[in-house]
Amino acid sequence: MVGTTSISGLFIGASKVSYSDFTLDRVRKTFALTISDKVDIFASIPQIECPRLLTEILRENIPLALASNTEKSRSEMIIAPILIAVRKYLNNQISLFSGIDFTVDPAQGLNGNCDFILSRSPELLILNAPVVTIVEAKKENINAGLGQCVAEMLAAKLFNEREGNNIPTIYGTVTTGTNWKFLKLIGQVVEIDLIEYYINNIGKILGILSNILTEEIL
Repeated sequence: MVGTTSISGLFIGASKVSYSDFTLDRVRKTFALTISDKVDIFASIPQIECPRLLTEILRENIPLALASNTEKSRSEMIIAPILIAVRKYLNNQISLFSGIDFTVDPAQGLNGNCDFILSRSPELLILNAPVVTIVEAKKENINAGLGQCVAEMLAAKLFNEREGNNIPTIYGTVTTGTNWKFLKLIGQVVEIDLIEYYINNIGKILGILSNILTEEIL
């Protein structure tokens, strides 16, 4: 029989817990979080005009991604172009990492790969603090990805603290590419916007992402 050790409410045995193992209820209980459901957290954030190039890319890519209907196709064809457009809009002063290992605290299950990480730093070769936004891609079920996203946000908070960066708010979004749900973590409180933003309102999605990254909303 393989022995297990209880660490911070997680039981670590033959297999390690990772981000993808967390449901919303599990991450809430494990890390003693308060989950706050709110409506229109980002309602006051203005839209920005969608760049012509992104409009053309999405027009071509969305039907292909939806036809394939895999997380990989949605990530590559829809989500990545949107995040790249945000980086360009911010004059390339942020960094974007895709599919990288983000192991911060394996003992607490805060390990594994993140679909996308946005950092308020222009450094591209090394992930530097402050990490401000976690983007988790899902094929269809957004709510099923909330626990994983929150776990990754907690890891980002811990990562920043270790680097001496006092970032009061960590943001996250779970998206299918066509639907986007945004979250924010302040201390031990996770605020989840009950409103989903759709790709036909791409200007609003771009506006929220760019504001998050320029600290205009905290």
